[in-house]
Amino acid sequence: MERGFSMQIYLIRHTSVAVAPGTCYGQTDVATADTFEEEAAVTKSHLDGIMFDRVYTSPLTRASKLAAFCGYPQAIRDDRLKEMNMGEWEMRRYEEIDDPALEAFYEDFLHRPATGGESFPILYQRVASFLDELKGQPFERVAVFAHGGVLICAGIYGGLFTAEEAFDHQTGYGGIEVIEV
Repeated sequence: MERGFSMQIYLIRHTSVAVAPGTCYGQTDVATADTFEEEAAVTKSHLDGIMFDRVYTSPLTRASKLAAFCGYPQAIRDDRLKEMNMGEWEMRRYEEIDDPALEAFYEDFLHRPATGGESFPILYQRVASFLDELKGQPFERVAVFAHGGVLICAGIYGGLFTAEEAFDHQTGYGGIEVIEV
């Protein structure tokens, strides 16, 4: 049976992190930057006045901390909303990764996994599973606090852009992307 309504999903990317630029941090639970409160206040101001039927978050601190700051400390944590697992490359500077698979990853990041980690199709499958389940709910408006890779997958899922265009549409830290399903 086809639904007679659409659901708006507000996807909110976490704020800046306290990680040196060029460091691969995927699913590592890193701290937010010292500018967290300032950045989070801007994100919160963009959400003010919007009523959500349900709020979800990645369990990683950088996303759940922003959800709490924005007024949703009890947001539902869902592991499918974690960033891509970068395996053996986690918390290593890209320039210091001595792994032949890194070059192959750069050449075909839409299909190749990080060594010991996930590929983009696996991340997409995780996010699509979450969104497929969400589509079956009677909600009109939902908030999801997550990560850049999750927002890219949701944007593809929601028809905002194609996989080939995805990385040209990366939402900035603290930014919001809206899809309808």
